[in-house]
Amino acid sequence: MERWGMFQTTIARESSVEGVGLHTGVCGRVRLVPAPAETGIVFRRVDLENFPIEAQGHNVARVSYATSLMKQGVLLSTTEHLLAAIYSCGIDNIYIDIDSIEVPILDGSAEPFMQMLEHSGIRRLRRKRRYLKVLRPLQVSEGDRRIGIYPADEFRVRCYVDFPHPLVGQQEVEMLVSPDTFRHLLARARTFCFERDIEPLRAMGLIRGGSLDNAIVLTQDGVMNGPLRFPDEFGRHKALDLIGDLALAGLPLLARVEAHKAGHSLHTQLVSRLLADPSLWTVTTGEARRTQTDAYLTALSQAPASAAD
Repeated sequence: MERWGMFQTTIARESSVEGVGLHTGVCGRVRLVPAPAETGIVFRRVDLENFPIEAQGHNVARVSYATSLMKQGVLLSTTEHLLAAIYSCGIDNIYIDIDSIEVPILDGSAEPFMQMLEHSGIRRLRRKRRYLKVLRPLQVSEGDRRIGIYPADEFRVRCYVDFPHPLVGQQEVEMLVSPDTFRHLLARARTFCFERDIEPLRAMGLIRGGSLDNAIVLTQDGVMNGPLRFPDEFGRHKALDLIGDLALAGLPLLARVEAHKAGHSLHTQLVSRLLADPSLWTVTTGEARRTQTDAYLTALSQAPASAAD
């Protein structure tokens, strides 16, 4: 079977979706567009003459309940779910055209974005894929929250969460990241919030587009809009967020990342500090260790030609 890991990829066809932004409440349309080799993942604000914002650590602007990117004063918010899907699918080069300040939240998970990618399919390019291979450990911590990245020959994450709630408590998710594992284990896990936090967050100008259709709302001892998609959906969603933020490394990672009660702030601090110290990593070409990735990417490449418009 053809091995996709050696070569860069893009999508085969355009696809698009529209929806409301979680925090702004503004409706926006996202279109995924094929891109040539060495482009990377690039957002383009089509409402601002296709202004490009590269999905890279140096463009991180703020991380208040979501990850936002900014370049030359142009902002784009809530990038993590879409980036998690693109990064986990091994798509190296893609334009993400958007006509709003915020990526739509859709159902609060990465599932709709995975459906877009499956409609688009994947096309292999002729340029060798480059990986960012971690050589030495790096840790970042704030109080009892911490995150670390360590050398590995594959991309693996471990995410631990601890919330004082009967449906959450302590949850831990550990996995080798591949298109197949992300699709089946993480993509459907939704974002969540506590009912008691809704009014304070709205007073801060956040979650203006939040609803029971795009987030799990936890009451004092239960959930307002069940059932859950997984018993540990909260831990799985935090792992999804982690992968989306790690996409800002700019290249596929060969590393093991362990996050303990971390969030967007620590995730993006780790990426920034990693990229700022070239002694911690090297760029290499070749292949990562494979699991079921080949079969899944082959299936994506054979997806039907219809777009998700």
